[in-house]
Amino acid sequence: MATATALVTRLENREAEYRVQPHNIEAEQALLGAILVNNDAFYRVSDFLLPDHFFEAIHQRVFELMSSLVRAGKIATPITLKTFVGEMDLGGITASQYLARLAAEATTVINAGDYGRTVYELAIRRLLIGVGEDLVNVAYDAPVEMPPREQIEDAERKLYELAEKGRYEGGFQKFDNALRIAIDMAANAYARAGGLSGISSGLRDLDQRMGGLQPSDLIVLAGRPAMGKTSLATNIAFNIAKAWRGERQTDGSLKTVDGGIVAFFSLEMSADQLATRIVAEQSGISSYKIRQGRITEADFARLTDVAAQIEKLPLYIDQTGGISIAQLVARARRLKRQKGLDVLFIDYLQLLSGSSKNNQNRVQELTEITTSLKALAKELAVPIIALSQLSRQVESRDDKRPQLSDLRESGSIEQDADVVMFVYRDEYYLKGKEPRPGTEEHNKWQIEMEAAHGVAELIIGKQRHGPTGAIALQFDAEVTRFSDRADELRLPDRE
Repeated sequence: MATATALVTRLENREAEYRVQPHNIEAEQALLGAILVNNDAFYRVSDFLLPDHFFEAIHQRVFELMSSLVRAGKIATPITLKTFVGEMDLGGITASQYLARLAAEATTVINAGDYGRTVYELAIRRLLIGVGEDLVNVAYDAPVEMPPREQIEDAERKLYELAEKGRYEGGFQKFDNALRIAIDMAANAYARAGGLSGISSGLRDLDQRMGGLQPSDLIVLAGRPAMGKTSLATNIAFNIAKAWRGERQTDGSLKTVDGGIVAFFSLEMSADQLATRIVAEQSGISSYKIRQGRITEADFARLTDVAAQIEKLPLYIDQTGGISIAQLVARARRLKRQKGLDVLFIDYLQLLSGSSKNNQNRVQELTEITTSLKALAKELAVPIIALSQLSRQVESRDDKRPQLSDLRESGSIEQDADVVMFVYRDEYYLKGKEPRPGTEEHNKWQIEMEAAHGVAELIIGKQRHGPTGAIALQFDAEVTRFSDRADELRLPDRE
């Protein structure tokens, strides 16, 4: 009995070894035939189906040729495709004869979308099988230097790519694909209000200087303590989430049309502290009054109204402190997959840790962090805004406006970042330099204080795709809110 059971098991295992990967040749043939009969059927599947999704090599070649001809404004028929397919033996018939048979046996184009989705879903299943096989094989024969955590992260990355794209984006691609994306981006910017190619920050002058927050950019926002880095980040995060608008796509997914879905990793402040700050910014009631309960009945009504508006926004906060860059990457991927993600904020860089516990060199650790963040920005195709502290050498200079060299462990941050911005408020430093009242120096100091009151500078120290320079912003210290400065040319005429 035991021998018979073992034999059955061996036979089942042998059969499993020869299992054919999931596919549907008839669906592929029906789809290609429908397109050959009516090229309009191509547009029912062109937004999600690629040649690699077909199981048969000849079908991959035919669909690729169809795509090229239709997109070029030409007609894809058995006759026009015959020249490009070439000659090959397909079980006794030539390629041109096979194309003619596909067109002759096509019945209707109405089901082209369903055929395309069938082909697509089977392709995803084949890719899933590949991920699973890799996972098992690596787990069996993993090298000593590859810990299980690293394998889990690699598997999660591959699964994320499958969930988002349905295919792997690694390796070479034709330049015309990148060119098409660049032209589409320019067209969207032209059509969008304000002419921005990226996501609007809600700050007019910053958007004009940067063209909005660009996908795949790592943006570092740095400054000394009390300059308002977190406040500026929460202002921008709120503006983006408030402007969010999405449209339901044919496949059921939700596409962001304006604004964005925002994730905020608050490694320093708790979620309730961050929420209190955002409520204070938007209600105009200072956060210390909210915490101490020093508010009127009208203030409380305003707070509840603002809170009701904010709770509906696509703004997600993670308050976990001391997380590693690997954990942050995994959580960002998960949010992108489950809820969507358009902009990612991190407050702040120096509170992240590297993935290796044995790495004692902080410079190397920060290099790993910034490199991983830049890679994550490209992978998720979202802008990442990472806050950073500045070194104390700023305080030793007469001119305390920050520079790129003031970044802590500046080598990796400056190198990996696409944009580096500094928040600077001259008013903060002038307050500590008050001369003795009644002196001439005190009178000069008062004039300087009046000029600096409520003024903040956002200094763009580095930008890969635009100019650098300083932008003046209005800063309301009472509610820690940044806003655009009033443009004298736009003010109404004074009597």
